[in-house]
Amino acid sequence: MKILLMGIGNVLFADEGVGVHFVNYMSEKYQFHHDEHQIDTMDGGTLAQGLTPILAQYDYLVVVDTVNAAGVEAGQVYFFDFDNAPPEVDWQGSAHEVEMLQTLCMMEIVGDRPKTFVLGVTPTVLEPMYLGLTENVHAAIPTMEKVLLKHFDSLGIRCDKVADVDINSLIPDAYKRS
Repeated sequence: MKILLMGIGNVLFADEGVGVHFVNYMSEKYQFHHDEHQIDTMDGGTLAQGLTPILAQYDYLVVVDTVNAAGVEAGQVYFFDFDNAPPEVDWQGSAHEVEMLQTLCMMEIVGDRPKTFVLGVTPTVLEPMYLGLTENVHAAIPTMEKVLLKHFDSLGIRCDKVADVDINSLIPDAYKRS
């Protein structure tokens, strides 16, 4: 099985970039191993539909992004099967969030969507041209990390810590990564 951990978002818009920052953070901090499965990580940026040919190559996908939900505070962490999204998740956030939803739905129609899970955090008001994370979203990173590690463990994926990394140290150069 081919597994993809993909962060999406715009790193130039504060919390909007948390998916990309989180996947970069996890990639720097851990090595992921499985005896039979391939595990890849990817910065999906704001490509949405442009990701279709890449996503179609995978059997299993974990998307990390912001998620909007009615009546919750910024920093609330969600982890769910895309096929069973919680009712409070409204998918009405940023343009890339809606485009990613449309991409996954179109892939489902043609039978190309991998089994998909979403690891999301509710953002604070998004400020243009700010490269950092707000306090509430930054505080959610350890919870997101624990959730992802627990999920990967349930799949038999070994997550070997290889470095002590502060997510804030990765953010200034996030736009330079490929």
